[in-house]
Amino acid sequence: MKIFKSHFWYNKNQRNGIFVLCTIIFTFQVLIFTDVFAQDEIIETNSPEIIAFQQQIDSLRLIQIENRKPKIYPFNPNYINDYRGEQLGMSLEEIDRLLIFRKSNKFINSKKEFQNITKVSDSLLSKIGPYFKFPDWVTKHNQQKNTSRNFNYNKTDKPRFSKHKISTTNINKATAEDFKTINGIGSAFSERIIKYRSKLQGFSFNDQLYEIWGLENEVADRVLSVFKIKTKPFIKKENVNILEFKQLLKNPYIDYKLCKMIFEYRDEVAELQDIAELKNIKDFPLELYDRIVLYLLAE
Repeated sequence: MKIFKSHFWYNKNQRNGIFVLCTIIFTFQVLIFTDVFAQDEIIETNSPEIIAFQQQIDSLRLIQIENRKPKIYPFNPNYINDYRGEQLGMSLEEIDRLLIFRKSNKFINSKKEFQNITKVSDSLLSKIGPYFKFPDWVTKHNQQKNTSRNFNYNKTDKPRFSKHKISTTNINKATAEDFKTINGIGSAFSERIIKYRSKLQGFSFNDQLYEIWGLENEVADRVLSVFKIKTKPFIKKENVNILEFKQLLKNPYIDYKLCKMIFEYRDEVAELQDIAELKNIKDFPLELYDRIVLYLLAE
């Protein structure tokens, strides 16, 4: 009993300390209890600070909603498909007109030409037209054409006609002098035709002439009315499975992006069994397939 007694009997100072401790604990309990049940502070919602804060939240919400909307990025209108055309607001008839035009292996080179072919409304053209992105050579050609239209020729100037007699009507063998017999073809364009012909290793399709930078369609039509593809060029095809990146990039119809896509597909399948497998590549430009395979094979 003496052992327990020493733990339960306290002197006066100890009792006073225990009393003070209990008083403090009780006081804290009362303060906590009254704080919980105290009335919430009433906030004035019409205060300038609250209104400004709410406006900031609303502006951030509008920005977030705007960011969620599908955005239109610059694109080449020649490659609009059914899905893309529907997203842009084109009707099925307008899309079909574009696809039929593209099947003739011709390209649209201006907003006006796009409207003439698809028959889209002025309002839709003004909405999507600013996002049209044509190749650099097309843009330069349009600027050059607009400049030439604004140029005032002297009325006394007389057209000069070449007395040169053409040596052949075979477009793959014609000389620069032969091409200059065509109205609208001077030294610059005749050399440009020959240079592009060399790049292609010869014209395989008549409409490849329309790909020459700066050459207007009307002038190209005049060239093709005289010069024809009478002999197909001999192009030594290369095996796509063994070509290096830089070698494949030399193909006149393959740019860096497409070259990378082909190499990624080749790595995925290990080896192409047929060159037609290129069509299986996502976003492969099918309209260029016939031209690309002029230089490639799979074996």
